[in-house]
Amino acid sequence: MTHPRAARVPLSVLDLAVVPEGSTGAAALRTAVDRAVLLDRLGYRRVWYAEHHLGAGVASAAPAVLAAAVAARTSRIRVGSGAVLLSTTSPLVAAEQFGTIAALHPGRVDLGLGRALAPRDVGGRRPDQPAPAPAPARDVDGLHVPAAPPLDLGDSALRERLLAQQRVVGASRTAASFRAELELVLALHAGTYRDEDGRPYVSPPVQGADWQLWVLASSAGESARVAGELGLPLTANYHVSPATTLDTVAAYRAAFRPGVLAAPYVAVSADVLVADTDERAHDLAAPHADWVLSIRRTAGGARTYPRHASVAWEDRPDDERAVLRDRVDTRFVGDPTAVVAGLQTLQRVTGADELVVTTSTHDPADTARSFALLAHAWGLPAEGAPAPAAAPERHPAPALATP
Repeated sequence: MTHPRAARVPLSVLDLAVVPEGSTGAAALRTAVDRAVLLDRLGYRRVWYAEHHLGAGVASAAPAVLAAAVAARTSRIRVGSGAVLLSTTSPLVAAEQFGTIAALHPGRVDLGLGRALAPRDVGGRRPDQPAPAPAPARDVDGLHVPAAPPLDLGDSALRERLLAQQRVVGASRTAASFRAELELVLALHAGTYRDEDGRPYVSPPVQGADWQLWVLASSAGESARVAGELGLPLTANYHVSPATTLDTVAAYRAAFRPGVLAAPYVAVSADVLVADTDERAHDLAAPHADWVLSIRRTAGGARTYPRHASVAWEDRPDDERAVLRDRVDTRFVGDPTAVVAGLQTLQRVTGADELVVTTSTHDPADTARSFALLAHAWGLPAEGAPAPAAAPERHPAPALATP
């Protein structure tokens, strides 16, 4: 089902603080803060940081710290997490971290929460139970929806990698249901939280915090359903799991009940790379396949972002292309006209109220150029330029109700 909405929606950014090959995490973090200053001037609505641990190529391990640093250097753009992972960080700690930032920068903070794959969740089935057959790739009104990659989530090596990583991270908490974790944050915000024995608790940084609470989801499962049931805004991850995005959005909308929001609000993420010409964009995009392969196949996770591709796409073994195809085929790469057309299709087919773009290149200057070209082509209200006429809103922008 498509949703006719001709006007261009707001654009936001998800930044992983990617570490280029030959560089350092410290340099990547400084670059991320400087990039946020540029995004602020260009007119992007938000910049979010994703919690990732123990991957050589990703420095965004502490979203709250990065968001606080960026809030202090910017004036318009919202800052937040996309997402804090409740497998490693408790909902109380996350809420207090972002409540503290919101106290210093009111009206500019987003707390995005997400579940994460844990060893006990790997596979989701008995070892002797066959995996369900993946849906075939298809095109929906011009949007490519790939088949899910042939990743064996029941693989014992993957399970051991996750267990080993958890031991180093020290993630020993036993999470409650996702709904219970979100309800704790909402109740602390409202000042009404009581534990199961009826004891009241108050968190001064959280109570009445001037923020927005978001849920991030990659499937039509618990996260999307609970976000809808609690009336929270949702971000569906087309850049991570493009095969399931339409199902994720549909599950959220079907479950939605007025709560924090009066009506559904959906942001959809997308992986983009814009350059002055199609040829230049595709040259810059070539190393991305090696980077995604390291995330999906190597014991150490994301490698530093390659300077060059190790092999041309057509020369890769068939099994590698099968693992990578969903991410490669759904990345929006090209000149500004081509990428804008692709993003408009994504927005139209998903009915997204907002798009969240992520861009990775080896040279941070190419990443900055991509964001600048896209902002201009999309018509974002750059600092010092007259803002384009606002599109009529179907409902108010998402905001937590005050107590």
